[in-house]
Parts: sequence; structure tokens; C-alpha cells
Amino acid sequence: MARLFQFFLTLVTTSVRSRLSLQAENAALRNQLSLYQKSRKRPRIRPTDRLLWCLLAKFWTGWRAALYFVQPRTVTTWQKKRFRDYWCALSKSAKPGRPRISRELRMLIVQMWETNPTWGSPKIVAEFAMLGIEVAKSTVEKYQPTRPRPSSPTWRTFLDQHVRNLVSIDFFIVPTATFRVLFVFIVLAHDRRRIVHFNVTEHPTAQWTAQQIVEAFPFDTAPSYLIRDGDGIYGERVTRRIESLGIDEVITAPASPWQNAYVERVIGTLRRELFDHVIVFNERHLKRRLSSYLEYYHPWRTHQSLNSDAPDGRPVRAAESCNVVELPAVHGLHHVYLPKVA
Repeated sequence: MARLFQFFLTLVTTSVRSRLSLQAENAALRNQLSLYQKSRKRPRIRPTDRLLWCLLAKFWTGWRAALYFVQPRTVTTWQKKRFRDYWCALSKSAKPGRPRISRELRMLIVQMWETNPTWGSPKIVAEFAMLGIEVAKSTVEKYQPTRPRPSSPTWRTFLDQHVRNLVSIDFFIVPTATFRVLFVFIVLAHDRRRIVHFNVTEHPTAQWTAQQIVEAFPFDTAPSYLIRDGDGIYGERVTRRIESLGIDEVITAPASPWQNAYVERVIGTLRRELFDHVIVFNERHLKRRLSSYLEYYHPWRTHQSLNSDAPDGRPVRAAESCNVVELPAVHGLHHVYLPKVA
């Protein structure tokens, strides 16, 4: 520090000296520097010397010509090190890591995992979002109980935007406890992933299928396009009925279920979240179970493709993690979470 003070004191005193005196002193100093450069002993450079030359390099354009004891790039390196040390100290000042979550929230996450075996971490995150609680997906997965559960594929977006006035139809089978096979016919609207109609039969025919399409779109609710596969059950009678409703029929290519991905996805959801966990006794029991699931599916089940919203639209109800009520749905297979009413 004394060297830095001495330098500024010398700078002030030399400002009032004569030009001849300054030139003589400059020549003497240069002579001493030439002798110093010939010596083998390396000078000891202190932090104040580094700070001085960093300041000179910033405010004096001719500092390179007056520098002898080190190279100019050394002064530049000092300045870069000061800049790096400054920002390194700033980055270490804040407390690292995420803030800890409350004990009540951890217990609620574990409870959701245990009482909903078919749910994944995105579904639980969406449920918390509907309760006004922001929690990361990694935090939910951190408190997942270690228990075997079937893996489920992730949701993929097949279209860049929602296609309005577009529906899909398809059949899928459900075996019963008495080894009968029941056929379930569903009609899915693409815009909100709503199942607008379903019915069950043991012997599907073209006439029965055509009647289901009419019942699915009463009055002027028919869409513009209908997507189906090339199954033989869709005969000429079904085609005429679709045309009479003013609907353009789109038939997918053979063995290409990905071309009718929306309805294939909802069929997979029905199997994973309902029919893989219940035993169907007869046609009446199947209709009752499916109706019970749709009462939960439309107003409560969240979809990633709908920005974590339900098909019927589900408002966000703000709640604290310790003030949440769990209500069973679909005979206890799923659950609904709502804020507790005071």
C-alpha cells in the first residue's frame, strides 16, 4: 500500500517541476532500469503493484511503453483474474440448492403415490397445480415409494395444435368373468379429449354401429371429419349414415394404428386405469363401471396435452399442503383432491 501511495505522491509533485528536471530524472531512471534488466534476480511483485498497473492500463493509453519489469499481457492476465475472482465471490454468496419443502407436503406426496398406484409423477404434479401448490417433478419422484408398479409410456403430442371438428371411432374388447367377450364402441372428440358416446354389445353389426353414430351426434352437433380404421364391421350402411350426417370419412391405412392415435391412446388409458384392475361380470356391469370412470375422467382427470387440465375444464383451487381433502373416485381406484372447506 505504501508503494501505491508513494506513486500518487510522486505524480502530484512532478506536475509542478520543470521539463528539464523531469527529462533528467527520466534518463536516470531508464539507465537504472537497463542495469536492473541485466541482473538475474527476479523482483518481488506485491498485490498493490498489480492493482496499480491494472488502474494504469485502464486510464492511461501509454502504459505499455512505460512497462519494463513484466510483459503487457501479464497485466492483462491480472485484470482477467480480478474479474474472475469478483464474480466467483458473488456466485458463492447465495445459499445453494432448492428451498426445503414442508413436512406436510412430503407426507401428501407419499400419500398420493400410495393411494393411486396407476398414477405417474406428471399426474401428481398436475394435481398439485390444480390445488395451487407448485412442486417440481423431480421432487415428486424423490419421495416415490420403492414398490413395483407397471411402467407406462409417456404422452406424445401427435399434432402441433388441437384439431376442432374432428372425432375418432373405434372398438375394443373386454373379457368377462364367464369367458365372454364384450365389444365397447367409443366416439372421441379430439379438441378436449372427450368421450362423447360409448356403448357395449356382444354381437356388433353394421346396423348397430350406424345407430351409435346417430346417437352420438344428435341435431346439428355432427363434426366435419371422422377418422376410423378399415375394420369390416364398418360396412356400406355405416358409410351411408356418416354421409347423411354431412361428415367426411377418413379411413386409416391397414395396420397403422398411429394414424388414429387419439382414440388408441384413450383406449390404452381405459385399460391401464380401469379394466386392468377390475373383473367384468356382464354387459350391465361393464356399462356401470365405464360410466363411473367417465364421471371421474371428464371433470377431474388431467391431461398433459390440455396443459394439465381436465376435458370439461377444471378450475384451480388454491390450498395449503396441510389443508387438502382426499375423496375416492371410481370405487376407490382413483382419488380427487380438493381444499378443505373451513
